[in-house]
Amino acid sequence: MSHNLFLLPLVFLALFPVVAPQLRQGYYSDTCPNAEMTVTARMQKAMIKEPRSGASVMRFQFHDCFVNGCDASLLLDDTPTMLGEKLSLSNIDSLRSYEVVDEIKEALERICPMTVSCADIIIMASRDAVALSAGPFWEVKLGRLDSLSASQKASDDIMPSPRSNASMLIDLFARFNLSVQDLVALSGSHSIGNARCFSIVHRIYNQSDDGKPDPSIEPGFLKKLQELCPLGGDENVIGDLDFTPRTFDNEYFKDLVNGKGFLNSDETLFTNPQTREYVQRYSEDQSAFLKDFVEGMIKLGDLQSGRPGEIRKNCRVVNSPPPANVMVRK
Repeated sequence: MSHNLFLLPLVFLALFPVVAPQLRQGYYSDTCPNAEMTVTARMQKAMIKEPRSGASVMRFQFHDCFVNGCDASLLLDDTPTMLGEKLSLSNIDSLRSYEVVDEIKEALERICPMTVSCADIIIMASRDAVALSAGPFWEVKLGRLDSLSASQKASDDIMPSPRSNASMLIDLFARFNLSVQDLVALSGSHSIGNARCFSIVHRIYNQSDDGKPDPSIEPGFLKKLQELCPLGGDENVIGDLDFTPRTFDNEYFKDLVNGKGFLNSDETLFTNPQTREYVQRYSEDQSAFLKDFVEGMIKLGDLQSGRPGEIRKNCRVVNSPPPANVMVRK
């Protein structure tokens, strides 16, 4: 009898839906001890090749976890019977660097086949993106499963627009038991990265549909934004989200205090009295921001749907079921 038959139960566990275990640190210490090291090495390589990929990958955690929990549903490609989340309003022409996750998954499959979930890759890679941008490092809880489906409608119904105001964002975060402090601290993810002119054209020319820009924008900064994004120009041109777009620091909050927030959803955090005190505090105390940001990312990573899942072999597609005639022998 072939000893390979003993491996079939492991294959079945990966291919058949199961219920996720409790998340914990060091989850892969026995089954894939080099998992986190592999993710970090691949992220470092990706960010050297394309510096923007750090911020891009970090955003995956937000766009994935808010939609039915942290289950890598975001990564699924559309199929003839399923409209996934990649083309949702908040993701289309916005999210990028999916190939970085593909490369990480391929590396992990070589050393630990069908062991590390794509959902956990997002969590580890997001943490590494921050740490490799001179931000904090923290231990992440792992053990998530990958979803069996995705929903464009679910993403459209939940994810906020760049034009959202603070009140809308407070309400959204409250739905997930995330506080006002969590909202402001996690908004600090915009300490790194870029955004398109598409996201700000309305704000800098016609904020209240009266032909006038957002009055909260500092005049000199408004001029700079209008030069970057002329009316009728290319809305795919990108601008920096803060003045240190490759360094994870509290410059983002300093910019908001000075009326130099790039997105409406950013600057509104300073103009709204419920969030203003946190913006002011973080602009003055980087350590407080970094501490609260880490706490917020851990809370965000705890969001789970409770639905059955699997360990995908390819993050873009659900696994194919095994042939019906395969037998498992003990």
